[in-house]
Amino acid sequence: MLDFLGINVEHYIEWSVILRHLVLIGFALLLTLPVAVNREANSSGGGVRTFPLVAVATCSYTLLCLDVISNDEAIGKFMAGIVTGIGFIGGGAILKMKDDSRVSGLANAASIWNTGAIGMSVAWQRFEIAIIIAVINFLILRIGYNAKKIVKNNGGCEKDEVKKSDSD
Repeated sequence: MLDFLGINVEHYIEWSVILRHLVLIGFALLLTLPVAVNREANSSGGGVRTFPLVAVATCSYTLLCLDVISNDEAIGKFMAGIVTGIGFIGGGAILKMKDDSRVSGLANAASIWNTGAIGMSVAWQRFEIAIIIAVINFLILRIGYNAKKIVKNNGGCEKDEVKKSDSD
């Protein structure tokens, strides 16, 4: 028997619910690891700590919501609050450079928002959505990184050629 301050804690703990939630939260964590590793390797922003934490927190809040709120409208409002909060965190990842008009951190911000969607999907046990989101996010980051370099290099060549022809 588990007693805490004279209260039978076992009466309040449902071990099957804990195990189910642990599995779901673990799955959300697992799905975000490829994105987290990619961001850790390719940026100075969030990485192997930030992205899994966003997914775990989102999954946890959604599980809590689903367990304690029975009104569909209230669940929708709760979920909207989670999405807004994740957007706020992602907004902190976006930086504008003073010396030029460059903006950085947009991929991190979008990925933070995306990992929140993964966590929420897992909590709703919509694994197909969570897996699709995780795969697409990872592929965009992997393929998009190389595509961005190609576009920048091609765009840079055209700009240089235009500048040379204008100055001639």
